[in-house]
Amino acid sequence: VQLQASGGGLVQTGGSLRLSCAASGHIFSVDVMRWYRQAPGKQRELVTRFRGSRTPDYVDSVKGRFTISRDSAKNTVYLQMNNLTSEDTAVYYCAHFGTSVTWGRGTLVTVSS
Repeated sequence: VQLQASGGGLVQTGGSLRLSCAASGHIFSVDVMRWYRQAPGKQRELVTRFRGSRTPDYVDSVKGRFTISRDSAKNTVYLQMNNLTSEDTAVYYCAHFGTSVTWGRGTLVTVSS
């Protein structure tokens, strides 16, 4: 499995970005893909993941602002991020939880005030 994340960049507070993560190779399903992030000096944290037919999980700090979605035909997962704050500044990673865990290289999101 190979994962390619993109869409990061510099945005002002209150702005929006959409991250994409394209999977290739022997993927299990885009439904097992997740978004993580790691802010400077902090541990990597789970941002969101799918839960089958149920509402996806979101870390409390992004609820109501971030939305995960997928295009199974394209083996791509998206993360729509709205109303960004400086607390969202981090490297964002996508991960595929198949028989083993595969991590993408990460894409940097910087939110400036």
